[in-house]
Amino acid sequence: MSPRRRVLVAILTALVLVVAVVVGVRVASSSRPSVDTDARPAQDRPGPVLLVPGYGGGRDSLLRLAAQIEATGRDARVLTLVGDGTGDLSAQVRVLDDAVTAALAAGAPSVDVVGYSAGGVVAGLWVARDEGAAKARRVVTLGSPLNGTSIAAIAIARAPDACPTACRQLAPGSAELTELARARVGTALPWLSVWTGNDDTSTPPDTANLPGAVNVPVQQVCPGARVTHSGLPTDGTVTGLVLRGIAPQPIDLTGAGCGAANP
Repeated sequence: MSPRRRVLVAILTALVLVVAVVVGVRVASSSRPSVDTDARPAQDRPGPVLLVPGYGGGRDSLLRLAAQIEATGRDARVLTLVGDGTGDLSAQVRVLDDAVTAALAAGAPSVDVVGYSAGGVVAGLWVARDEGAAKARRVVTLGSPLNGTSIAAIAIARAPDACPTACRQLAPGSAELTELARARVGTALPWLSVWTGNDDTSTPPDTANLPGAVNVPVQQVCPGARVTHSGLPTDGTVTGLVLRGIAPQPIDLTGAGCGAANP
C-alpha cells in the first residue's frame, strides 16, 4: 500500500471512529430521562400520595395501605384504572398523569407514587413519558415486574386468547418494558422497589429489581418472612418500608425490621 493510500485509510478510519463516538453519546443521552436536577421537587415538602393498582385494577388492598399512609398525616388516593385494568398500559399512564396534573393544579408541591405490581410499570412509563421526575418526589413499587414476568410469556405461548393487551405488555422484551429499561427511570428520582422471594406472579421475583433504585426483598429486612404477591400491599413489614420510602427525609431503611415499622 502506497504512503498516500495509508494516509487516506487512516483519515477514513478516524472519521468512522468520531462518528461512532458521536452516535454513541447521542444514543446514551436519549436513553436517559432528560431531567434538570434543579427542577426536581423539594424532598422535604411531601405532597399527596397516589397509589396505582396492578393488573386487573383491584383497589381493596391498596385502600388498606392508603389508610395506613393517611394515619401518618399524609393525603393518599387510590386511582381507578380504565376498564378492568387489563387494557393498554398507556391508558393507565394517562390516568396517573391526569391525577398528578390535578394534584399539582390544586397547589401540591409534588406527588409520591406507589405502584403495586403492574402499577409500578405504569409509574415507570409515566416517569419516562411525562417528565415524571420533575413532578414526583418519590416512587415506591411493590412486586412490580419491571423486567417482565415469565407468567405473561407463558400465557402468550400457551393461551394467547386469554392474554389481553396488558398481559402481552408485561412479557419480557415487550416494547413497553424495552422503553422502560432504555429510559433508566430508576436513576431519575429516588425510587424504592420492594419485592418478595415468595412471588409467584411477578416471576422470577427479582424481576422487580430496577437499576438505580433501592431494591429491597422483604426477606432481607425480615428473614424467613413468607409474603405472597397479593399480600404485599397489606403486609406489616412492607407497609413499614413504604412509609420509609415516602418519608420527608431521604430513604433510610436502617432499623427496618419485621412488622410495621415507623418511618
